[in-house]
Amino acid sequence: MLIAEKLSVEIGGKLIVDDVSFRVVPGDKVGIVGRNGAGKTSMLKVLAGETQPATGKITISGGLGYLNQEAKVDDQAALSRVVDRVISGRGLDHLSEELEKVRLDMELDPSDSNIRKFTRKEEAFSNSGGYQAESDAKKILAGLGISESRFSLSLSHLSGGERRRVELARILYAGSDILLLDEPTNHLDLDSKNWLLSFMRSYPGALIVISHDLDLLDEAITRIFHLERGLGDGKLVEYKGTFTQYKRARSEDEAAERKRNLRLQGEIKRLGSQADSMRHSSAKRAKVAQSLDKRVERLVGQIGDASDNSRVKVAARMIDPPSSGKDVLMVSGLCKGFGQGPVFEDVSFEVSRAERLLVVGLNGAGKTTLLRLITGELTPDLGKVEFGRDVSVGYYAQEHENLDPFSTPIAQMNQTLGGTITESRSLLASFGLVGDVIFQPTHTLSGGEKTKLSLSLLVAGRHNLLLLDEPTNNLDPESRIAIATSLSSWKGTMMVVTHDEPFASSLNPDKVLILPDGLVDYYDDNYLELVAMA
Repeated sequence: MLIAEKLSVEIGGKLIVDDVSFRVVPGDKVGIVGRNGAGKTSMLKVLAGETQPATGKITISGGLGYLNQEAKVDDQAALSRVVDRVISGRGLDHLSEELEKVRLDMELDPSDSNIRKFTRKEEAFSNSGGYQAESDAKKILAGLGISESRFSLSLSHLSGGERRRVELARILYAGSDILLLDEPTNHLDLDSKNWLLSFMRSYPGALIVISHDLDLLDEAITRIFHLERGLGDGKLVEYKGTFTQYKRARSEDEAAERKRNLRLQGEIKRLGSQADSMRHSSAKRAKVAQSLDKRVERLVGQIGDASDNSRVKVAARMIDPPSSGKDVLMVSGLCKGFGQGPVFEDVSFEVSRAERLLVVGLNGAGKTTLLRLITGELTPDLGKVEFGRDVSVGYYAQEHENLDPFSTPIAQMNQTLGGTITESRSLLASFGLVGDVIFQPTHTLSGGEKTKLSLSLLVAGRHNLLLLDEPTNNLDPESRIAIATSLSSWKGTMMVVTHDEPFASSLNPDKVLILPDGLVDYYDDNYLELVAMA
């Protein structure tokens, strides 16, 4: 059980949740919703204990599992085998080491004392599921789309998306009483997503999830917490039911709020006119005018956001790229492996100016690996990558590695764009980054805001070849549509990896590259099924 009492949460000194109380009990499935930057991730971090609330108290009964939106592991954990990392979720790696130690002690000295120590330790290991741990861990990994060939690799050999799925598997395997999951379906293919939805529906504990995945919110959620900056001065509004039921109820509430606002504005205008007519008259009437002014002030404070009208709209202004040669990218005989055989072999293809190449394949087929080979982050085992005349490469990475966590969006944009402050602010604003957020350290931004910043910096870099690896992860639906629309009309060359079918379709790809086989074909809509499965 999780109980929040008089909870207030701040981002960069701004209140996003003010004095709210709620409880989440076993069996509750809660979705936190709101636009990018509303503070959903910040609130989940407070509930998880990663950051402290401005005020209030959080009480947690039982174990807690938390999937951070970025879910990065430290250098030591990166050396772990995939299966061992999952098993460590229950501490079974330590229990196994302790069991092995007392076993060796018993072999060296089979005294009654050492035999009893071994017996107690083995019983604890067995009761914790130690003997079937590897089998259970592998089932969860397979359910989340990690192929068997990856089980024995160290995490350092996996892509960012694969590492995140391993962390999700670790959290699910741990069997916590409360799960806090931030965008758990990022990087999941269709089968893995269905597996996770089934797990969440049957999960007996308390669940709080942030997601822009409408299927998840409709199928696995029973309560919605609506959060939006400025809404009711940081009030969190609860709705019962699925996301579809929430949208209907929220629409009705916003219509009622707009109607109420119009009524208040009419009353404010009437009282203001009445006060103005008395203001420069007798002392008695001037005093009445002052009283009316106070009433107007109170009514102004009661006007709500009518949030649809107050949202920052994303237009994603693109900059025409500089010209390149007709032949943009030539890849020949490319091979890459990570100690357990090749990820792919003998991959060859070419990309011409203004073409859009969609890269598809099952999880583990090497899509991210291919992009990292093209950028030079990885070195191929065999083969070569060549660029045409005047090609400038911009790479959108899943984990936002291109961002400086301690610099601000406006500073990074100024450095990249090389224009005026006004031009920098204008480009950031077109991606929905406005106000105080552009002066915050980048590490304080939400995942959606980091995505928008990464994409805006790619645009500012004036590249003519974009490599995009899951660019719509963490974006709210409105932003996703706006950015897809802008990219679809951009005049440069693109290679795109995505699980997002509508996004892939909107780009109007010319060709498809199918990994790990390296087959190239002309695009048609039948390949969208592979996008969802990829």
